[in-house]
Amino acid sequence: MPPIKTKITIRKDKGTKLEYTFKSDVLFKMLFVRHPDLLKRLIAVLLGIPLGSIAQFQTINTEMPPEEIGKKFCRLDIHMRVDGKRVNLEIQVEDEGNYPERSMFHWGKMFTSSLPAGNDYSLLPKTIVISILGFKQFDCEEAHSTFAPMEINRHEILSDKQLYHFFELPKLSNVVDTTNEKDLWLALFNAETEEELETLIASGGEVMSQAVAAYRGITATEEFKYLEILRARTEHDEAQALNNARRQRDEHWQGVVANMVAEKDARIAELEAQLAQK
Repeated sequence: MPPIKTKITIRKDKGTKLEYTFKSDVLFKMLFVRHPDLLKRLIAVLLGIPLGSIAQFQTINTEMPPEEIGKKFCRLDIHMRVDGKRVNLEIQVEDEGNYPERSMFHWGKMFTSSLPAGNDYSLLPKTIVISILGFKQFDCEEAHSTFAPMEINRHEILSDKQLYHFFELPKLSNVVDTTNEKDLWLALFNAETEEELETLIASGGEVMSQAVAAYRGITATEEFKYLEILRARTEHDEAQALNNARRQRDEHWQGVVANMVAEKDARIAELEAQLAQK
């Protein structure tokens, strides 16, 4: 009997391109909101906890109204309660700068909103932000980075209630261990061709088959296609707004530098004139 194949190679150099990939935040949210069993399994895998240990699991922000998706800088994250913890999951494709600070900002909003007025601070829940990134964020080889506040010399954790997980898709290996469900999920999020999906179905077992079936079901709906078009227009407007802001910022600082140079030139000329009179 031939040995069971536990590693597969994901070919990225050829194949039929997917019209929609799992990096679409509209697809990402629709799929996992409508398939909570898959979401629960994914969260267990990404947090490294046994699926059977999760007793409470609730998605808080399930809505996706078109008027919200059409707003600039709308975040299609998934906010959950998991056994008393607050967990936020987001996929971000483009590097728009300052992503760690953005993650900290949204962590802070989640954390502080979890305590009813007048309650003791000890009742604040452990709050976890999970980010799946379509770009390289950190200067390291590892695709998975975990952060918590700690004392920089003793490495003593300040609090276990603040935690960040970052998964950088461009750092993934093309060789996937089929016995590692986290590797399979990340390979799925990074898939760009039909052939990659078929490879994951063939070797990834029932979970990958269910996830791809859910993907195909969602992307075939008119609702998804409408929201995806709306989202694409919004992202175009966002990119234009960011570009205009950067241009205006650059023009502002160019003016500041020019004024500084002019002031220094005037001061030098003034000093030279004073010297010439002596």
